[in-house]
Amino acid sequence: MTQRKFPVKKELFLETTHSPALVDIVGEEFVPQVVDFCFIANPYYPTPEMMRELLAKIPEIIKAYPSSNPRLAREQLAEVLHINPDFLILGNGATELITLIEQELIDDIAIPVPTFSEYLEKLRKPAAARLFQLPEDQNYDLDLNAFGDWIDQQQISSALIINPGNPTGQFIALDELKAFLTRMAHLKVVLLDESFIDFSGVEQPSIMPFLEAFQNVIVVRSMSKHCGVPGLRLGYCCTANPDFVSRLGQLLPIWNINTIAEYFLLMLPRTDAEYQDSVRRVVADVQLLYRKLKVLDGYKIYPTGSNFILIRIDYSLSARALQMRLLEDYGLYVRDCSNKIGLDDFHIRVASQGERNDERLVKALAEIRRDYEASPKG
Repeated sequence: MTQRKFPVKKELFLETTHSPALVDIVGEEFVPQVVDFCFIANPYYPTPEMMRELLAKIPEIIKAYPSSNPRLAREQLAEVLHINPDFLILGNGATELITLIEQELIDDIAIPVPTFSEYLEKLRKPAAARLFQLPEDQNYDLDLNAFGDWIDQQQISSALIINPGNPTGQFIALDELKAFLTRMAHLKVVLLDESFIDFSGVEQPSIMPFLEAFQNVIVVRSMSKHCGVPGLRLGYCCTANPDFVSRLGQLLPIWNINTIAEYFLLMLPRTDAEYQDSVRRVVADVQLLYRKLKVLDGYKIYPTGSNFILIRIDYSLSARALQMRLLEDYGLYVRDCSNKIGLDDFHIRVASQGERNDERLVKALAEIRRDYEASPKG
């Protein structure tokens, strides 16, 4: 265990349903010494060469206005995704697009829980959220047949699926998803979040090549996650429905994508090989982390199809207490999932941060468990 006690501004955790940024809770001085397992991002991309290129370009592009209609950036992204650029809408992060979609297109929506809290918080009316509890004894897997039956019984007009699930990590196979979407063709909107799909380890996991067959589907993706650029605020949605594209496009503010983000998008086609390599490394890392966590006493490790893992603490230490112990004593920041609807006070989520850092986490969890059992409260 580290001999250093890291300072933590604990009050910041009470101010948001999301996790506060690491720099805010420990201060700039300590950020390099803390490993962030809380925020989910690709640690291997952009490459160092890409970062140097971006840095060299900053004096030029920071003085330029962004495009009012970033057609070229859309075309470059569409080339990488192998889709029609007319299906794409770029956003200042996926959260901007989630907000617009829910405000403009959603009357009521079936939401499996636990889920990403923005989908609950950005609806016009809280009552529009119709919650479908995922069963813990089935590892929070989403049974699409049961979900579809419930949607029809409740007469709900729209549905949300996050694939792989957040924070659960559950993954839905493409054939199963296509069958569900065919059945749900009568719904107004099926909102499909694929922000973690590239980390599934499956060769062709996405619905995007088949969007023209599903006119009510909108795919949302956060580039913060798979491209590792949360500071650029980049996300996109994709739909073959021209009415959806038109309505959402009209709501976007002008210059919603900054020039650095635009330039990054232009880099994607020529760095796709590096990106694919980074994804393979992440998948290998998380699979190794999963195997190491599975042998620990005192924790239930849920299967994952993403770059993060949901963990249940099976001894009487709360997720909040474990989070603080890891942060203060070990310099490891994990996600306390206590405020996630559908989870109790004993779940944390960890995102893989490379083999060396992951090993630190495994050892810390094992040591905390041993210390707890050896203490008078154990």
